[in-house]
Amino acid sequence: MTVSVKICGLTRAEDAVAAVTAGAQFVGMVFYRASPRFITPLQATTILEALPRRVRTVGLFADPDNTWLDQVVRDVRLDMIQLHGMESVAHVQRVRQNFGLPVIKAIALQTNADLAAVPDYLPVADWLLFDARPPQNADRPGGHGIAFDWNILQHMRWSVPWILAGGLTPTNVAEAIQRTGATVVDVSSGVEERIGVKSTKKILSFIAAVKTSDSTLHPRSPAHSCSCASSKSKEKE
Repeated sequence: MTVSVKICGLTRAEDAVAAVTAGAQFVGMVFYRASPRFITPLQATTILEALPRRVRTVGLFADPDNTWLDQVVRDVRLDMIQLHGMESVAHVQRVRQNFGLPVIKAIALQTNADLAAVPDYLPVADWLLFDARPPQNADRPGGHGIAFDWNILQHMRWSVPWILAGGLTPTNVAEAIQRTGATVVDVSSGVEERIGVKSTKKILSFIAAVKTSDSTLHPRSPAHSCSCASSKSKEKE
């Protein structure tokens, strides 16, 4: 499968196993205390013990301080750090230097103007993730199940790989891939039975839709995709 899948907001080992068994290449866990999907390092370790090492593990943080990052990175086997808050360019650079892990920087989109932030982060982030701008007065920066206008990302390519997030579901992910050319998609609430509890049926449907879209985009050569994401992801492995 050329288009990779990240299942985020995992809180239970059985959901993580279901995601990986279905074909997800990335699993994400939330270490932002205000999130209803927040888990502790101990809970995260229990989840990861049930998974094969080949799966890439992502820890999601929002404006974290060094003490909390130190604790989580020390206690949890993470392959990548996702910064999903209002982190400055300097903050992203410090995290990358201090912890020696690839960093995904989330950028909230609502209009084309929001893409103006991208060039500043390119030198300091290993990946970008595009999510919908949260509603006004929201108590957390992500996980709201809101999509943005995918046309914003049409024909856009950068020097680092990027991930499409924000309101993706089994019914709309194929269109999202077709519209944006994304080679990695991220889902959390779109495959849940309720907050923090994933549905195996929805996970299977989501990944089946991704595979269908992928075969439609690249019917002759499954290995052909956006060069920025595929080549960079191989370099990081």
